[in-house]
Amino acid sequence: MATVPGQLVWEIVKRNNCFLVKKNGNGSAKVQFSSEPNNLYNLNSYKFSGLANKKTVSIQPGGEDLAVSLATTKTKKQQKPADYVNRSVLKKEFQKMAKAVGNQVSDNYYRPDLKRPALARLSAVHKSLRVAKSGGKKSKKSRTNKKSSRK
Repeated sequence: MATVPGQLVWEIVKRNNCFLVKKNGNGSAKVQFSSEPNNLYNLNSYKFSGLANKKTVSIQPGGEDLAVSLATTKTKKQQKPADYVNRSVLKKEFQKMAKAVGNQVSDNYYRPDLKRPALARLSAVHKSLRVAKSGGKKSKKSRTNKKSSRK
């Protein structure tokens, strides 16, 4: 079975697909977003499209504490949906996760143009997963008052 080129798929789906979300912007300008999987910025463009590109990158919450799931598509397994996606769960500190994402996306010549969007998505997902510490912040003034009252 022959595969269809990405440009042709994009020309077919760019104006009408089930993932397209159209919003009114400023004035008469309309903004188009896409809720498709493997779209890093959720923009309706060929560069970020998960439907039209063979090589895509997806960064999602991993399910555990601060775990992040990095998924890339395999180009040789286009006809086998079960083996189509390569998923890896990152559970390290943020700097190590950022280096791993950069290595996977850019250094392996996978999609170097998606390195900055992938790191931006990683930052947003990691920030959303962080849990605020319980209790209010103590000011320095209250701490110094306690120390001086002990003397």
